[in-house]
Amino acid sequence: MLNNKYFDFGLPLAVLMVATVFIAVTGVDLKAATFFYINGAWPVGDAQPWHFLYLYGHYPAYILGGAALALYVAGFVKPYLAPFRKGAAFMVILLILGPGLLVNTVFKDGWGRPRPREVAQFGGERTFHSPWERGIAGDGKSFPSGHGASAFYLAMPFFALRRRSPRIARRVFVLGMLYGIVMGVARISQGGHFVSDVLWAWGVVHLTAVALYYLMGLDREHIPDGGV
Repeated sequence: MLNNKYFDFGLPLAVLMVATVFIAVTGVDLKAATFFYINGAWPVGDAQPWHFLYLYGHYPAYILGGAALALYVAGFVKPYLAPFRKGAAFMVILLILGPGLLVNTVFKDGWGRPRPREVAQFGGERTFHSPWERGIAGDGKSFPSGHGASAFYLAMPFFALRRRSPRIARRVFVLGMLYGIVMGVARISQGGHFVSDVLWAWGVVHLTAVALYYLMGLDREHIPDGGV
């Protein structure tokens, strides 16, 4: 499996740039929102399972983060769990920095992008902003998606597992990404976020994970023969 920092940073950055340009050129943000905006309402998003995902879909991230914290602490008590402490710490710190600080505090509170249901095209009073257009801090919390970030977080054990068990790591990544996409559909169908908000929710969490992976030395961690 590729384990190169230039690839790890470069690939997601390239995907983000290409996808953002594609969304801007094709108008996917407004087109996707228009698809779900029916007769002045968002009926699809109010139906199940989408409403359930809005209410409870972010809890798996808290559960995973809590389990990682428990594993980290247990590693000091149970010697056979000690090798997993660094990976567990990675997951705890990532939850705090990625979905927590960067997505829900720095960007959502500071970027000022109106949500779909707040813009004039969908019954609101605000002007539509592209994702790179910064609005008034605190006045619009669409960019990026907090629910999306918590869902994509479930793909990030990939980095803790990629050297111990590459096959499991890939499966976890795929499942987590699928969950993030489903969560993104839920929030788009509710008029809560644009497609680009979901895209950048993944981007912020993924790039934070890559940075932590190298800063914490997980790429240099000694793995005993046999992996996990």
